[in-house]
Amino acid sequence: MQQRRSSSSTYGRPSGTDGSDFSYRMVVDSRYTRVAKGKSRLSVLIVAQVLILFLGIFYILSTQKDEMINKCALLSTAAGQISLIVGELGRRRSRVNFLKSYMAVSSAAVIVTSACAIKDNPLLKVC
Repeated sequence: MQQRRSSSSTYGRPSGTDGSDFSYRMVVDSRYTRVAKGKSRLSVLIVAQVLILFLGIFYILSTQKDEMINKCALLSTAAGQISLIVGELGRRRSRVNFLKSYMAVSSAAVIVTSACAIKDNPLLKVC
């Protein structure tokens, strides 16, 4: 019966790593650490955006019990929540298209929410 050869050579080093690609590995290593730091910062920002969004939902629902619920604010909040889900998926799986759509939909939701607030609040209207 034949014995299987191990993947390491006589010196204990895995095959294919003769050390000649050390400089390339050091360049790539810094990129990986930058990506990891960026992903952790994005995670913190997404959590902060979730908290702010939930505060906005509670504010909308608590202030508008007597009147009809502002559909504009509610729809933009829903779009913001959907964009957060897409952004979290993009962050976890490193999908650039998901992150781009998160950025676009989240920005649009903030603009629509701001426009609704300006339209509904007489103190914020521009002459």
